[in-house]
Amino acid sequence: MRRFSGSILALLGLVFLATATLLPRTSQAEGGDASPVFGVAIPDGYRNWQVVAPSHRTDRDEVRVILGNDIAMKAYRGKTLPFPDGTILAKLEWKRVESTEFKGAFVPGKQTQIEFMVKDAKKYEKTGGWGFGRFIDGKPADEKAHGTCFPCHSANVKAHDFVFTRYAP
Repeated sequence: MRRFSGSILALLGLVFLATATLLPRTSQAEGGDASPVFGVAIPDGYRNWQVVAPSHRTDRDEVRVILGNDIAMKAYRGKTLPFPDGTILAKLEWKRVESTEFKGAFVPGKQTQIEFMVKDAKKYEKTGGWGFGRFIDGKPADEKAHGTCFPCHSANVKAHDFVFTRYAP
């Protein structure tokens, strides 16, 4: 009986560890703080996520790349709306500069900021199920900056679960 109990405990421990590694983590990668208002932090390993799509904002002269965690990518590929809880999107933003190696091509220059959207329908019920994090040099932007996130998403992309970026297969 004792051997059987030990096996059960070992199995439960493995199940716990496997589950913990699959859940989205939003711990600060480099010891910084979480965003005000939403409490979103920079997720560990986000630079290894897959590309959802690139974008370019002419008003800010920036190039951007939007990345998605595994949950986000599965939802994009399955055309699933609303996005499921656990979805995390990352937007990396740089000033656009002309390439020194290829005339007419533009490449990322100085990074301006990174932003995250985290889906948790209960925690962020008042903001369409999404929490937002905007970071400059690894530090969260102020409360005023975070106050602009949801109103913009709500005014422009409510019908697409408040997400601007479409998947570029």
